[in-house]
Amino acid sequence: MTPQLLPLLLLLLLAGLPATRPAPPTCYSRMLALSREITSDFQSLQATEPLEACVRYLPRLYLDIHNYCVLAKLRDFVASPQCWKVARVDALKDKARKLYTIMNSFCRRDLVFLSDDCNALEYPIVVTTVLPDHQS
Repeated sequence: MTPQLLPLLLLLLLAGLPATRPAPPTCYSRMLALSREITSDFQSLQATEPLEACVRYLPRLYLDIHNYCVLAKLRDFVASPQCWKVARVDALKDKARKLYTIMNSFCRRDLVFLSDDCNALEYPIVVTTVLPDHQS
């Protein structure tokens, strides 16, 4: 190896390592991402499967991992007997079961419940941002 290539090779190694190895997800970030994914998938299911009568009778899935009632909500959803033969519902129940297991077993110490308002999971508050008037 020539002496001119050594600094260039060292620079490439140092510049390439941090960019190729992102930080691994934490328990908390995994729970948060999965809860958002499940909520989004549930809303999509309701929008695309209106002809499937069983979808209307599924327990609502608006998940907030900081609400203690979310554990009961996940249990109820997974145990609901509706839609046994609908593939998208089965996939959603599998994700809900995975989130429950992660929250209840693997990441139990990483989670802090900030409320126990079960109604908030049934009828979530929609937060809107009002921009101030720009006066000149």
